[in-house]
Amino acid sequence: MPNQETTLEESLAGAGSVLSSVSGPSTDNSPDSLGAETSVGVRLLEKVTEGKKLAAAIPANENKANEYGEAARCPYTGATAEPASASATASTSSEIIASEKVGSGEPIIGENPTVAPLDRVRVDASDQVLTTNQGVAVADNQHSLKIGLRGPTAMEDFILREKLTHFDHERIPERVVHARGSAAHGYFETYESLTDITRANLFSEAGKRTPVFVRFSTVAGERGSADTVRDVRGFAVKFYTDEGNWDLVGNNIPVFFIQDAMKFPDVVHAVKPEPHHAMPQASSAHDTFWDFVSLTPESTHMLLWQMSDRAIPRSYRTMQGFGVHTFRLVNAAGESVFCKFHWTPLAGTHSLVWDEAVKISGADPDFHRRDLWEAIEAGEFPEWELGLQLFTEEQANSFPFDVLDPTKIVPEELVPVTRVGKMTLNRNPDNFFAETEQVAFCTAHIVPGIDFTNDPLLQGRIHSYLDTQLTRLGGPNFHEIPINSPIVPVFNNQRDGFHRQAIHRGRVNYEPNSLAGGCPFQAGIAGFSSFPETITEDKVRGKPELFADHYSQARLFWQSQSVAEQLHIIAAFRFELSRVQFPAIRQRVLSLLVNVDPILAEGVADGLGIDLPAPAPLATNLPTPNYEPSPALSLLARPGQTRIRTRRIAILVGNGVDAESIAPIYEDLLEDGAVPRIVGSRLGKVTTADGKLLDVEISLEAGPSVLYDAVVIAAGESSVQALTRDAHALDFLRQQYRHCKPILALGAADQLFAKADILKTLPDGTDDPAIIFAGMAELTAGLEEFKNALANHRSFAREMDPPIV
Repeated sequence: MPNQETTLEESLAGAGSVLSSVSGPSTDNSPDSLGAETSVGVRLLEKVTEGKKLAAAIPANENKANEYGEAARCPYTGATAEPASASATASTSSEIIASEKVGSGEPIIGENPTVAPLDRVRVDASDQVLTTNQGVAVADNQHSLKIGLRGPTAMEDFILREKLTHFDHERIPERVVHARGSAAHGYFETYESLTDITRANLFSEAGKRTPVFVRFSTVAGERGSADTVRDVRGFAVKFYTDEGNWDLVGNNIPVFFIQDAMKFPDVVHAVKPEPHHAMPQASSAHDTFWDFVSLTPESTHMLLWQMSDRAIPRSYRTMQGFGVHTFRLVNAAGESVFCKFHWTPLAGTHSLVWDEAVKISGADPDFHRRDLWEAIEAGEFPEWELGLQLFTEEQANSFPFDVLDPTKIVPEELVPVTRVGKMTLNRNPDNFFAETEQVAFCTAHIVPGIDFTNDPLLQGRIHSYLDTQLTRLGGPNFHEIPINSPIVPVFNNQRDGFHRQAIHRGRVNYEPNSLAGGCPFQAGIAGFSSFPETITEDKVRGKPELFADHYSQARLFWQSQSVAEQLHIIAAFRFELSRVQFPAIRQRVLSLLVNVDPILAEGVADGLGIDLPAPAPLATNLPTPNYEPSPALSLLARPGQTRIRTRRIAILVGNGVDAESIAPIYEDLLEDGAVPRIVGSRLGKVTTADGKLLDVEISLEAGPSVLYDAVVIAAGESSVQALTRDAHALDFLRQQYRHCKPILALGAADQLFAKADILKTLPDGTDDPAIIFAGMAELTAGLEEFKNALANHRSFAREMDPPIV
């Protein structure tokens, strides 16, 4: 028999699986540490450990036999088990994080509180009897009421009717756009006072913290679609400020397809599944979308962004966010400046590659949702800095574009981004439906000191977001749903409507009044006042002439990308247009790209096997602006500050693995905040070269290559030979190589590279900086080199199109 000792330190064995939400070792053993300790990480470890014990405390349904025959005539009390810790039954390890909105961070056990912040709606059923919605204790939750054991069901069974009726109505209409989303609680902290430019209280002093709830989403797909589709990502932030709620409802791309809200139903209808057969889901790669945009040349700039790597982010935590529109900031003196909002992730901006994104959709369609959840559960809180581009109306009038045009950016070289605060997401929702699904963002929700501009797309959004909640959330009282309610008191004369929660005293529901002493009374100068912009114009349907420049900023974006990013854009256009059936649509799209850049247009045309058409006609005779490339527009210019924290690393093992090659790597990666997983052909244990046993944390089937950021091939002649005979392992390594990920090969891994037909050098013959070979003597240096490559995310110099075999 092999030695039963494990090869990792007992305190760390299985830590990677605790940090993940898929699979785990076959044993019930739990580590004592997760490496890089955080308070929430400690709570996560306790939650998993105690959760295992609680689950094991009910080995079977001991009352099942009581459901049949004569025994069923007498209702029985349900079986329970007492958790050793409150964390065992928690939805999330981050529930200990407190804020003015979510509450004290001290979960209330065994109660159904109805007061205080969000604590008033958190329910825990520990040691409580099952009841109906009216509080009536339920004697039997296994059977409907029958006339005799074999008789018909009685209509009087109000318990059955309540249960089924609620079940039948559990789903609410999903969002028309942004249906697929994930969210988290957190806070925003201001770096310094901004009272010189805005009276908004959340920016009033350095260190001021404001609770936030942030929802990330895809745009085109339905609620059950995959996370990693090529799409715009929503980035919506609800600030629970001292003056009411402010919703900054943006995207991860700073421009949009259209210039006027009149066209919003058209672009959404075009990108959604085609109405005659409801295909394809969550994809723009079909005729109706490209038909629309090919006839809408103002979409060209946005198309370059959507076909870039920005549309397939590595995670929600590694994508930028933008307010898209130009807003106003107004100070206490009534002075106004224009503003563009930017969110910049401290983890850097990183993307997937297309082949990887497609495979992830099958391997884990919840990839982004899981990543955000796991990071917060482990105490690795995502962070973004808020940046402002500030400029006056006089400056705006001098720009070669119109700042009211949502298809244009303000280049950072023209107006630098000033970073004014940091947002940290530190608590997962307790309940997905109650919070993530029911949260209602509206661009109309602003506070004193923030105001709108005349951007025609923004003006339509002010109406549309509010209007859609009336249907989706059942009426005008959606603001009373706990996740939507502000942290400041609400007093007005609105009454009634579906699902009204407030019970108002008195007889007055109007203003002015005397029967309530004039209350509630208007705030005067202390309240919100719109900026008094002077406008003298005729009513007209149309756009300013500067809106007619459709290509110069698309050219700016293209020229600002690295070579690898440019090749990805060409490949994305090729793929999308290859799925279009009508040649005329392809020709029209190419005619737009001819106006952007000849290399781009020729690359796409070559991929489609067609000649370049004539350029699309221009919509203006105004001189075309010429922009210098903007490095800030490339993903590669934003590596981030967190290095390898939360990066997932697979450690491939087989029988005969050298234990000494695993423990120091696993422990070192954990210490740096990464998430290592020991990956094998099957769950269970592998036998090490020295006869010990090692737990496999996840199988190659459950955790394929695309779910990891890098791979370590553990040393051991027998282990490597076993992997060379496993097609899953060979495919795993090939995919890691193809997707340009770092590889650390220890010991005799050469033969695995040979069997997988993987080059050790780049296509030009030089050394691949992201493939590191190391013997045990060079383990420390090799590991450091590997971590540096991992911090850089990918080695795009390895990439070839098409990939070689």
